[in-house]
Amino acid sequence: MKKLIVLCLGLLFARDTFAWGQKGHDVTAYIAECHLTPQAAARVSEVLGGYSPVYFSNWLDSASHTPEYAYTKTWHYLNVDEGETLESMPRNPDGDVLQAVTDLVAKLKRGGLTPSEEALNLKMLIHLVGDMHCPMHGGHLSDLGGNRVKVLYFGSDTNLHSVWDTSLAESAHRWSYTEWREQIDRLSDEEAAAEAAGGPVDWMRQTLELCTEIYASTPEGMKISYDYVTKYTPVVERQFLRGGLRLARLLNEIYE
Repeated sequence: MKKLIVLCLGLLFARDTFAWGQKGHDVTAYIAECHLTPQAAARVSEVLGGYSPVYFSNWLDSASHTPEYAYTKTWHYLNVDEGETLESMPRNPDGDVLQAVTDLVAKLKRGGLTPSEEALNLKMLIHLVGDMHCPMHGGHLSDLGGNRVKVLYFGSDTNLHSVWDTSLAESAHRWSYTEWREQIDRLSDEEAAAEAAGGPVDWMRQTLELCTEIYASTPEGMKISYDYVTKYTPVVERQFLRGGLRLARLLNEIYE
């Protein structure tokens, strides 16, 4: 029994090192799916065996904990400590989310992959573009992306990473992923194109800037309540939308 409890706690902590929560990845993937060109949509469906991008949006979180895909554990984030920048912070030799997204896009554009290789790279890309837009995926290495920053969330002990992983989004709106998309995906074509502009490096910089602001406004031991949810709900909405629009742009470029 003791071993079982230790194992469960270990799995819980391991899962908490990833983000967004399941809902965030579903929303991002569905927004992307709704912005694919007909040609790209057909190719994505073919590569994924007829499934929607949403079907695989959370696949890598589980896969990273299996021996076969353990090499991807560090691909979900890019830690930048306080006082460091994207350029000055030593990069993880095992890879990070920026390197992974860059490499996956390059391989998919280059082509020449077997069907199974292409499907694997596409499933990974769908998930990791979402991760790139979660603020705490640019968190400090010193506190494991906010996992060691203890806070109270409506009176319950938790940590900053967990708040941004799942709690905040669920407190903001109790919507299904289709309702999320219906409510937040309302930009004009010009506005959507502007949000999708740039590339993975630019998007990672945005996430790092946002992460810095969140650390400043969420000190250790903070009692998070309604005012925090009200303040950051628009940020969650914007990051979900950005991730979806940018993933769609990448997939349209790959499969056009």
